[in-house]
Amino acid sequence: MANLLAIDTSSAWCSVSLSLGDQAPELRHEAVSAGASQLLLPWVESLLTNANITLKDLDAIAVGIGPGAFTGVRLGVAAVQGLAISNNLPVIPVCSLDAIAAQLIDTSTFKKTNPPYFVIAIDARMEEVYWAKYQTQTNLLPKRISDIQLTKPENIDLVDIGLLAGSAINAFGERLPAFQGVLDSEISISALGILACAKQSFKGGFHHDVRQLEPMYVRNKVALTTAEREEAFK
Repeated sequence: MANLLAIDTSSAWCSVSLSLGDQAPELRHEAVSAGASQLLLPWVESLLTNANITLKDLDAIAVGIGPGAFTGVRLGVAAVQGLAISNNLPVIPVCSLDAIAAQLIDTSTFKKTNPPYFVIAIDARMEEVYWAKYQTQTNLLPKRISDIQLTKPENIDLVDIGLLAGSAINAFGERLPAFQGVLDSEISISALGILACAKQSFKGGFHHDVRQLEPMYVRNKVALTTAEREEAFK
């Protein structure tokens, strides 16, 4: 089993997890708003010190590359670039929605529902959502079966979907399409989801040179103009 460090700062949480072989992973996960830059590297150092290892003992570093908060995604990617380059380590980029899907399948809500297909949808700000469809797989992480979409909440495709999960539920409520399936509004991304995806990727030989690491930008525009804000609230 691999030694992996997983990092995510793509949301309002700073999240770091360390997995050594078949040991249970260690996790630091805290809502920090704009304070992730001050906590991230000290948390990494603390986890490594407590495990009595250094970065050079790792097999790879995994990081959430978005979509998510623009500044947060860039922070996580930049931090991992620095750590990986200085220690000649490969990296494993993980999509935020894939990480949430990986966490979702371990919840009691998912296990009770066991939907063949489900959707992860998160608040993208600017009156939009990021979302994607997934297919449940036996003994594997869910398979993403659609591109990651950026749309108005009304335009999420929930046809044949048994479960809808993510922050878009609380953010947009009645603006979402009519849905008779199960809702999970509480789940959010953590480094444990990044880690779960990274373990499967590493086992399959999917890791990259750090020079190939880039954020996933589904949206190129990060703010509304004054006119657009005024129009949105009419």
